[in-house]
Amino acid sequence: MADRYANFANSGLGRTVVKRLGLPDPPRLRRHQAGDPLVTGPVLLGAAPGGRLSEPIRKQLETAGATVTDKTDEGVRVGALVFDATGIVDTPQLRELYDFFHPYARALETSGRVIVLGSPPETTASPKEAIAQRSLEGLTRSIGKEFGRGTTAQLVYVAPGGEAGAESTLRFLLSGRSAYVSGQVIRVGAAPAPAPADWERPLDGRLALVTGAARGIGAAIARVLARDGAEVIALDVPAAGDALADVANETRGRALQLDLTADDAPARLAGYLAAGPHAGIDILVHNAGITRDKTIARMSEDRWDSVIGVNLTAPERVNDLLLERDLIPSGGRIIGVASIAGIAGNRGQTNYATSKAGVIGQVQAYAPLLAARGITINAVAPGFIETAMTAKMPLGLREAGRRLNSMSQGGLPADVAEAIAWFASPGSAAVTGNVVRVCGQSLLGA
Repeated sequence: MADRYANFANSGLGRTVVKRLGLPDPPRLRRHQAGDPLVTGPVLLGAAPGGRLSEPIRKQLETAGATVTDKTDEGVRVGALVFDATGIVDTPQLRELYDFFHPYARALETSGRVIVLGSPPETTASPKEAIAQRSLEGLTRSIGKEFGRGTTAQLVYVAPGGEAGAESTLRFLLSGRSAYVSGQVIRVGAAPAPAPADWERPLDGRLALVTGAARGIGAAIARVLARDGAEVIALDVPAAGDALADVANETRGRALQLDLTADDAPARLAGYLAAGPHAGIDILVHNAGITRDKTIARMSEDRWDSVIGVNLTAPERVNDLLLERDLIPSGGRIIGVASIAGIAGNRGQTNYATSKAGVIGQVQAYAPLLAARGITINAVAPGFIETAMTAKMPLGLREAGRRLNSMSQGGLPADVAEAIAWFASPGSAAVTGNVVRVCGQSLLGA
């Protein structure tokens, strides 16, 4: 559904009215298009004394085709501000952040990018250093709300020894693929992360399964994974067969009709994957989900059970059996779709919020266990995304969802798909245990 207010606000008359009345001002976001440069201008790279990341990050940025500079003249625009804060070991040194961002805050181009690099507080040498590193979260989330004009701001904690594994994350965050991701804290571990042979098609030779793929976000995920080189198995319930076939044909993939809540569904899926030429699955995206909204006082047992069953129990059962049968090999990716409802809660959605908080729990519980097998598990948590479902919401609720974020607009299904493709990349082998919100930095939740 078209966002008429955003279209008006970006017109000549609309810009004048919005400015004079102080109304929400949704910018036109820079989204990825084939052939786009990584970033629209030079990357200004700064560092606190003693930082361990600036040099390896400089090399990665230059390899990616970015122009990196240590300073810029007044009035010259830059595409991104990147600051290595790993050298900050106590709170007085936080002044380094002010000294870097204060003079350059207005130098960013529209839809600019801000990335602060830090050390995970739990890996630091002293409580004072841990406190200083934890403070970086407040800075980046505030910048995401201050800079405007489509700017995104992120904090990337890179574990000692994980310097080489940050490139995939940097490429995602600096590009138009992360247009609706802001105010996030991302952790990069120390696992080996080999660069793909082709960063434009990092999923070549990989087999991906996307559940709930017949429409909306699921269809967008299938398209983006196929664009990046994956062979896609699009899975949905038999009732969605025609739409599912359309997605499979469009992506040159396969359609699989299966109700994952059926008792024998995990076994049937495992048998299908084991019999295929790939004999397993490289990328498993649990996107299928339903809502059955009522306040808990008025909710029937069926509404509760069906939402928990589809959104949480079915993915859990599938994971367990595929892992038990070694159908997800080393290098595999498991990616869940949570929701900001699972973080902040939502009136009338106790069942849905419970299920989506459980998806986050799966990521946190399984990440350390799967790391020993070379498998990553992460999740995205979408906010207000423009889909057929949100188009049916009451006008007031729909407008609130669109405007209550730093971008003052809803996201697109492709925004969620781009984040999933980043998690799926071979270059993201050091990225596990993360839940990243795709919500335009919603005012709801953390």
